[in-house]
Amino acid sequence: MASFLQFLLLFSLSFHLIFVSADDESSAAQPRPRPRPPKPILRPTNLFLKVQKDGATGLHVTQIFKRTPPVQLPFVLDLNGQFLSVNCENKYLSSTFNAPVCHSAQCSRANTHSCRTCSPRTPRLPMARPGYCHVNACAVTAVNPVTQQSAIGELAEDVLSIPSAVGSRPGPMVTVPQFLFACAPSTLLQRGLPQNVQGIAGMGHSRISLPSQLASHFGIPPKIAFCLASGSGQNGVIFFGEGTYMMLPGTDMSRQLMYAPLFIGQQGEYMMNVQSIQINNVVVPLPPRLRSNQATLSTTTPYTMLHQSIFTALTRLFIRQLPGVPPVTAVAPFGLCFNANNISYSKMGPQVPSIELVLDNQQKIRWTISGQNAIVQARPGVMCLAMVNGGMNPRAPIVIGAHQMEDNLVQLDLVNSRIGFSNSLLQRTNCANFNNNMTTTP
Repeated sequence: MASFLQFLLLFSLSFHLIFVSADDESSAAQPRPRPRPPKPILRPTNLFLKVQKDGATGLHVTQIFKRTPPVQLPFVLDLNGQFLSVNCENKYLSSTFNAPVCHSAQCSRANTHSCRTCSPRTPRLPMARPGYCHVNACAVTAVNPVTQQSAIGELAEDVLSIPSAVGSRPGPMVTVPQFLFACAPSTLLQRGLPQNVQGIAGMGHSRISLPSQLASHFGIPPKIAFCLASGSGQNGVIFFGEGTYMMLPGTDMSRQLMYAPLFIGQQGEYMMNVQSIQINNVVVPLPPRLRSNQATLSTTTPYTMLHQSIFTALTRLFIRQLPGVPPVTAVAPFGLCFNANNISYSKMGPQVPSIELVLDNQQKIRWTISGQNAIVQARPGVMCLAMVNGGMNPRAPIVIGAHQMEDNLVQLDLVNSRIGFSNSLLQRTNCANFNNNMTTTP
C-alpha cells in the first residue's frame, strides 16, 4: 500500500513538471512586447507673461503665479527693478515658503550680507512664516519705483510658476521651486501703484531679478523682449529666452528689429547711447555737454523725462516744425500742449512731427517717436507732447518712458549686449495682437 501511494505521488509530480515546462516553453515562444521609449522632454525655448496697462496710473501690470497652492497675483512691471518685491503681509498662505538664514548661499546670491533685526513692536517668529519678522533672515532694501521710497525687507523663497513655449507653440506651465524674492512692507507697495497689486516685478540686471533666475533655472538665453499694449485692459506680452515673437495671424516680428549697443548702468538699469535728437530730420540744438547722452529705459516712468535744457530746446523746435498749430495752456505734468481740433489723425495716431533718437554715428539707427507715441490727450480738446521736463538734475538726461515704448517691440539681448526695437507697429498691427493665447493656469 505504501509503495502504491509513493507511486501516485511521483506520478503526480512528474505530470505537474511536464505541464509547467510546457507553459514555460509556450511563454518563451511568444515575443515579449518591447518597452515603450520614454517621451522626449520638450525643454522650453522661451517663457512669457501677459501684461496689461492700468488706466488710472499708466503703469503696466503682469500676473504671476506664486505659492503652494498656486495663486495668480498682480505685479507692476519694473524694467530696472533688482528683484521681485512681494507684499507678504496680505494673506500670504503657502506651504513652501521659506526665509533663508543670514550668510546662507541664497543671501550670497542676492548679494546681501546684512542680517535682519526685529524691533520689539514687530511680530516675530523663529520659524519661516510670511508677514512676520524673522530673526537672522537676510535683510534687503526694497524700493517703490514710482515714489522712490525704500524700506528694509527680508529675502524669502517660494514656488513660482510661469507659462512656457517651445518655438511658436504653447508649452506647459513650468515652475521654479525655490524662487528668491523680497518680502517688502505693505506700506511701501501701495503709494503711487495700481490698486490691489501685490508687488513689483523687477526685470533689471541683477542675479535675482525675474529674468536672471528664469534664465539660470531653465538654461534659456538671457534675453528679454516686451511689447506693451497702449489700450487699457489689452494684453501686451513680455518674453524671456529665445525668440520667435509671433504676431497674429503668424508673422515673426523678430525679423523687424534694428539693433544698437546696450549698456548696463550702475544700478542694473538698461541704457543706450543717443548721439543726437532730430525732429523731421532737423537736429535739436543742445549744449555741448548734452549733445551725446545715455538714455535709460523705464516702464515705471509713464512719459519720457528730459533734462531741462534738452526739453526746452526740443519743444522750441517741435513748435517750429508744427506750423499752423499754436500752443495752448499746458496741462500738468506736460509742458507743451495744443488744441486737439487743429491736429489731424492717421493710422499711426495724431499727425505731428516725428522725434528721432539717433543711436549711431552713421545716423542709420534711429528710435522714432511718432504719432500716438509722441502725443497724448491730456483732457478733452487738448493734446500734449508726451514728454516732461525733468529739471536740471534728473537721474538721467533722457529717460524713455512707457508711453514711448507702447506698440513697439523691444528686445534686451544680454548675450550680444544689444537692444533691438521695431519702432511703432501701428502701421501694420499692435502689441495686443501677439499670439499669446496660451495656457495661463498651472
